Amino acid sequence: MPKRVDHEERRRLIAEALWRIASTRGLEGASLRDVAAEAGISLGQLQHYFAGKDEMFVFALEYISSLGEQRIRRRITELTDSPTPRTVLRECAAGMLPLDDETRTGLLVGIAYFIRALADERLRRHAQEGQTALRAFFADQFRQAAGNGDAAPGLDPGTEAMLLIALTDGLTSSVLLDVITPKEAMELVDRHLDRLFAG
Repeated sequence: MPKRVDHEERRRLIAEALWRIASTRGLEGASLRDVAAEAGISLGQLQHYFAGKDEMFVFALEYISSLGEQRIRRRITELTDSPTPRTVLRECAAGMLPLDDETRTGLLVGIAYFIRALADERLRRHAQEGQTALRAFFADQFRQAAGNGDAAPGLDPGTEAMLLIALTDGLTSSVLLDVITPKEAMELVDRHLDRLFAG
């Protein structure tokens, strides 16, 4: 009897193979043949799941984003059943920083996607939509904090949301270049949030 194949699991294995290549060689170094070899499957099997590189890249990007969101949700749930906006923002920022090997690899792949998105309209739209949604989510957390009386007076939610995204982007570069440690990056995030939240 032929072995049954879990198609979603196979697609995830292909995405993970792509990340391993992209984290060291960038997306331009990720040919279909190389990804198939890294995943331990034939090129024909890979092409059964993805018609071309662009389709594979978008799937892998969506999958890695989903994993990141799941990891952040899990961290927040492990901390408390009813997180405050500050806790949510802090854990989101932590999930966006290279604090361990897993997030470091994910961010290196993200950088490879960013570089490709500069010239690839489909990936650029995906990245724009992702950042717009993230900014809206952060702004909503700041609005909730303001409504609860927990935010500093006069805080502008949209502006602070964008500044927090920019802060984590900048800290990510500094950690990846070994200018600061992951611990120092989180200390800076905490210092920034301390100034934005009353009490």
